[in-house]
Amino acid sequence: MAKKVVATLKTGTGKSFTKCIKMVKSEKTGAYAFREEMIHNDHIKDFFKK
Repeated sequence: MAKKVVATLKTGTGKSFTKCIKMVKSEKTGAYAFREEMIHNDHIKDFFKK
């Protein structure tokens, strides 16, 4: 299954997306969690500003 995802991302429009990982602190517990998203290259800065 992973091979299909990798092959899809390397062709055509897949190259314009990036997997972004951001560490977010929980307001309730104070613990940190990681938030992962596939973001279009034009919107990467907006993802990290939030």
